[in-house]
Amino acid sequence: MRRARFIHPKGTTVTQRLNAMQQSPELFKKLVEYSMLAAKGGLEGPLLHLLEIRASQLNGCAFCLDMHIKQAKIHGEGELRLHHVAIWRESALFNERERAALAWTEVLTQLPAHGVPDAAYEAARAQFSEEELVALTHNIMGINAWNRLNVAFSTTPGSGDMAFGLDKAQFA
Repeated sequence: MRRARFIHPKGTTVTQRLNAMQQSPELFKKLVEYSMLAAKGGLEGPLLHLLEIRASQLNGCAFCLDMHIKQAKIHGEGELRLHHVAIWRESALFNERERAALAWTEVLTQLPAHGVPDAAYEAARAQFSEEELVALTHNIMGINAWNRLNVAFSTTPGSGDMAFGLDKAQFA
């Protein structure tokens, strides 16, 4: 197998270890189906982009971060908001519902040793119905699965741009 390579900004070369889709196409297909079903849970698209970006930042998933930033831009998300996802607590650019989703994303992505605190749950419930919170949780579970898969195998950022139509994002 020819291994994809890209040059990290610090000058180190990162090599994709393997292509998970090629090695396990049925499991890959099921994860795609799960993610697509979770995305149909009634939550607004821009909110889903924010949680995908934040989880990918927290997990250090270069492939997913690259992909979801491009998807968000294609779907009309503002560039300043994209830059502010990492500092959402200090930014005035996010509404209360988005803040609750980002906080829920963080607590589920970096699970505390003693479980999710009641205060975190109650803050999320203040903005989301029970059905919406379950949908939000499934979307967070999905992006965390993708992050782990792509981090494990060092999937090359941008390597799926043409296949996913992300070349339309037009980042300089």
